[in-house]
Amino acid sequence: MIQQNDPDRVKKRNRRTLWTCASVVVGMVGLSYASVPLYQLFCQVTGFGGTTQVAESAPVEISDKTIRIRFNADINGQLPWKFAPEQREMTVRLGEDNLAFYMAENLTNAAITGHAIYNVTPLKAGQYFNKIACFCFDEQTLEAGQTVDMPVSFFVDPAIAEDPNTQDVKTITLSYTFYRSDNAVEAKTGDDEQGG
Repeated sequence: MIQQNDPDRVKKRNRRTLWTCASVVVGMVGLSYASVPLYQLFCQVTGFGGTTQVAESAPVEISDKTIRIRFNADINGQLPWKFAPEQREMTVRLGEDNLAFYMAENLTNAAITGHAIYNVTPLKAGQYFNKIACFCFDEQTLEAGQTVDMPVSFFVDPAIAEDPNTQDVKTITLSYTFYRSDNAVEAKTGDDEQGG
């Protein structure tokens, strides 16, 4: 003989299933919002993906060992700027505070705000490359036709020489790509080059 389900038991089971599904959906939405900041934090802590570190100051001890630093600059097509390193490369001692400069020029007749995204290669060197101060920490606004020098103060942690995974690293390339900021402040002083 087939037993029929108690309607109250069916309703309770359906409510429990509904709450479980709703909890899973809410949890997934919460994780999707948290994934970007968690990934950024992970990259900053581990140097994953060539993410550099931020430091208050250079270490006290400076090694006699050196490493070559190359500088690269790119511009996203939506940003009408000229952007280039003022030096192509430099040889630095491990642990030594160094200062390098990039040059940026706004090629339009309107103020434009941009922000720089950065990384280093080889990616495994990211955890040893430390920035003390950098133009990339903040958005940069260039007035119409303005040209500026943009400094970056950095050092390479002497621990890179002790890591068996980085024994083959003789050169680190520091790369920046400038993008137009989503919340760009544009003070139009007349028609821009795009006919606005």
